[in-house]
Amino acid sequence: MLRGDRMEFAITKISTKGQIVLPSAFRKGFNVGDELLLVKDNNRIFMKELKHVVPEFKKDLEFAESVESAWKEYDAGKFKKSSKSDFLQELSKC
Repeated sequence: MLRGDRMEFAITKISTKGQIVLPSAFRKGFNVGDELLLVKDNNRIFMKELKHVVPEFKKDLEFAESVESAWKEYDAGKFKKSSKSDFLQELSKC
């Protein structure tokens, strides 16, 4: 966090539940339920308030998450196999 010409930093830990606590100085201006975008790049993690991200990009992120979730379900064998005609019949119901 930049304040004027100096950068602030803090050290935190990951809990047994995988949660990260933001130190109180970094929580100012946030409210319960605010969404944060996290981007991991090798050994760095960037965080940005989602309300400051372009709405179209947020939709793209949500779509990417749903595709990733579907691939995980597919890899876990949770999809059923069907013939082309059965698939098209199901699709026509949508």
